[in-house]
Amino acid sequence: MITAIVNFTLPAGIDARKAAELFKGSAPKYRGMKGLVRKYYLFDEQSRIGGGVYLWKSRAEAEAVYTAQWKAYIAERYGAPPEVRYFETAVVVDNESDTILADAA
Repeated sequence: MITAIVNFTLPAGIDARKAAELFKGSAPKYRGMKGLVRKYYLFDEQSRIGGGVYLWKSRAEAEAVYTAQWKAYIAERYGAPPEVRYFETAVVVDNESDTILADAA
């Protein structure tokens, strides 16, 4: 599995309420997305950073989404281009489902 962390600078004046509205507006496009296990939206009002943490089945599936067009969409929607970082994710502890997922890779 792959964890991708995406960050971008938000425009001045974006508070938690406005950020949540923007994020909720984009959330439906990620439902049922090939290879995406889970996505968390991130917001830090003090530093004006927004973004997401994505858990993917593979890096190839993640990279298939983070295209130049997707980066342009993020820049237009939120006012700044995103930074994407990838991490190998060998183990996930999920306390809600009381499971531990271990990647065979």
